[in-house]
Amino acid sequence: MAELLEYVVLTDTRFLIALLCIVFNPLFWNLVARWEYRTHTITRLFGSPYIGCYSLGVVIISLAVLRSHCFTEAMKTQPHIGALESTGVYYLSWMLIGAGGVLVVSSFLALGFVGTYLGDYFGILMEKKVTGFPFNVMENPMYWGSTANYLGLALLNASPAGLLLTALVALCYKVAILYEGPFTEEIYRKKETAKKRK
Repeated sequence: MAELLEYVVLTDTRFLIALLCIVFNPLFWNLVARWEYRTHTITRLFGSPYIGCYSLGVVIISLAVLRSHCFTEAMKTQPHIGALESTGVYYLSWMLIGAGGVLVVSSFLALGFVGTYLGDYFGILMEKKVTGFPFNVMENPMYWGSTANYLGLALLNASPAGLLLTALVALCYKVAILYEGPFTEEIYRKKETAKKRK
């Protein structure tokens, strides 16, 4: 890790902006979703939990596009490592991007828009937990698929800065999972309790 840092200009503006985007995104959607769950402000504002959820989803997608753009821009102004510019790394990069894409897209198809973009925080609950592919392969496949995409891009660009930013993406997702998992389980536990009382 120390060797990697020698190739990264930590004070570069584009690198810092990418870093801020990476940290901001999961923080934003977790705070806003919990706020909605407790206050239903977005639902009241739009007059419907579905419209509120779709609106928040569009904001989250826009932030993800911005984060990816900033990630790519940060790599352009940073040094590259020649050792990563090999045929093996090139193919590994595309394998990671392909696998990551499959995980992200199949997660979205399994959950749908509302399931992907925090519908449960709006009171739009799924009938049962999704257990098919890719959820039968790993927990949180969308997060790890996204991380694989960033890792593939970093390797494809032979970018130490990209590798460092990818590690930050993985760390932020890991922290988000620690907060999201138990909270979501509690939402569904309350649903089951309410069903039993009827």
